[in-house]
Amino acid sequence: MPVRFARHSEVDVLIIGAGPAGLMCANALANARVNVRIVDQRAFKITAGYGDGISPRTIELLQSYGLAERLLKECSQIHLAAFYNPSSTGGIELTKRTSNITAPSARYPFEAALHQGAIQDIFLDSMSSLGVEVERSTMPTSIELSKNEDELTDPTSYPVRVVLQRLDQSEDEQEEIVHAKFVIGGDGAHSWTRKQFDITMDGEQSDAIWGVVDFVPDTDFPDIRNKCLAQSNYGSMFLLPREEDRVRAYVQLEDRDVINPVTGRVDKDRMGPEEILQTAQKSLKPYKLTRKSEFLWWTIYSVGQRVASKFSIKNRIFVAGDACHTHSPKAGKRPKFSPFPGLVTMELPGQGMNASINDSHNLAWKVAQVIRGWADMSLLSTYESERRKFALELIAFDKMWSTLVCEKPLTEQNSDGVSSEHVLKTFQTDFTSGIGIHYHPSVVVNDTYQELASGLVLGKRVPPYKFMRAADGRPFELQDLLPSDSLFKLLVFTGEFSDPLQQARVESMVADLQKPQSFLNRYATPGDSRFDVITISKDRKDKFDFLQLPTLLRSHWSKAFVDDTDPTGSFGGEGYSYFGVGSEGALVAVRPDGYVGAIAPLDRAEVLDAYFASFMKIPA
Repeated sequence: MPVRFARHSEVDVLIIGAGPAGLMCANALANARVNVRIVDQRAFKITAGYGDGISPRTIELLQSYGLAERLLKECSQIHLAAFYNPSSTGGIELTKRTSNITAPSARYPFEAALHQGAIQDIFLDSMSSLGVEVERSTMPTSIELSKNEDELTDPTSYPVRVVLQRLDQSEDEQEEIVHAKFVIGGDGAHSWTRKQFDITMDGEQSDAIWGVVDFVPDTDFPDIRNKCLAQSNYGSMFLLPREEDRVRAYVQLEDRDVINPVTGRVDKDRMGPEEILQTAQKSLKPYKLTRKSEFLWWTIYSVGQRVASKFSIKNRIFVAGDACHTHSPKAGKRPKFSPFPGLVTMELPGQGMNASINDSHNLAWKVAQVIRGWADMSLLSTYESERRKFALELIAFDKMWSTLVCEKPLTEQNSDGVSSEHVLKTFQTDFTSGIGIHYHPSVVVNDTYQELASGLVLGKRVPPYKFMRAADGRPFELQDLLPSDSLFKLLVFTGEFSDPLQQARVESMVADLQKPQSFLNRYATPGDSRFDVITISKDRKDKFDFLQLPTLLRSHWSKAFVDDTDPTGSFGGEGYSYFGVGSEGALVAVRPDGYVGAIAPLDRAEVLDAYFASFMKIPA
């Protein structure tokens, strides 16, 4: 009998699973010019169902990769939210109609609703343009991590061995052994990667059961194109507008309607999409709600909240997205059952797909820095410390929110019910918009000199604001000057450079930054800079000569800006005040993911030297 020989290969990063977390990570690493492969057991990409909501912060994040324009073109924008409670006649009535997003600093003050297949297509097309394709019908069958500490701590080594099986190949060509520097498991709530290392999922499952249907409605309900929570005497219901004329309905179900009394489990034969819609119709009375065409997708799930006990193994194997946190679709994701093969997770506008995408955004730049030899392996530990903390906060919020929407509403007959004011107050938080994400002090988040730029909060993303480009007066959104390109950005707030005393301070600061031991020179990589310097002066556009700035602060004519109104006088001119920066100026280091890492006075550049020394490596 002939002996089969498996093909061996090497790769910097192997990603298992082509869901939102995996695709986001593959796209980010491909953008960073990292050698990456991504495999998925499914033969085909998804085309319907699953998650469908992108939060304001995630839209900002996608904009930093140049991907937001297509999303905004294809999606349904959700600007308003409506709340309905029981009326005196037994139906429901409008209690409050309000802004869907209340975070004052949101650049995109709305949610973007689009089915997950279309969202993943945006990543797939971007990856394809960078030479990366999903290897489908491919599954891992074993994974081994070296126990050699020298190998584990050497970023140039390949300590992870993964055996891949190709389901669409002949028996002789099925097996491949991949030697990887890093492996990222984005393989969903039932993660194979997580299970191989006995990582537990800690949390609980509630008794609440929900049905979901996607369809094109025929209705007289006035808020069908707004996000809507209707708490009726028959149970709670969410309505979400979708792309084109579609809507998604989340409907609270009674146990007796879906649970098999013998097995105690959800029984798909007891309730289908038509029955879910009939339940929705009862909750929406006196309004009518029927469908114009066939159901596009449906599922049934139970509410649960769980977080992985760890997000990484030896900083070589990581889990992201559903693989490390699952929560309820009304603020996130995780169905218990889907009647369609392969459909095991879905989300609602909130935290599901968004948490997955943000996991990968946080992890990818750190992996890229290590692979390039720019950062120490210890940097990778901040992925778990930052994202697991966020996941735990998300679960705590989700439990509270799920409890509120599942309980009976306050009525004359039910004095112990949940008041609409309580629901509304819980709804209006920066947390669900993603704007409130706050990473605590670590090697990549300093904790000093916050008072120099109170509006640029250490550990939070840089808020949007428009400055004028000094060379031509063109307005630019600051966030667009902070693309996700693996570079740290140094924002230099010079103060009023035309003032001779302030000019002298700036020139002294530049002299410090040009010293050999300064981080700009200490970590200089020939032909491949790690930093991008952006200068923002508190001067007027009609008098400021940007060519008077030291060369370091204007490496290109497009890098110098002034805090002034736009040429029409319509906006701008309050950036220093908005960011809490005084006339003395400040140095602000922004991480490659757009979060503020460190702040220093102009005359204390050594603060930034110490910050970067805590994780950066001197080029070999």
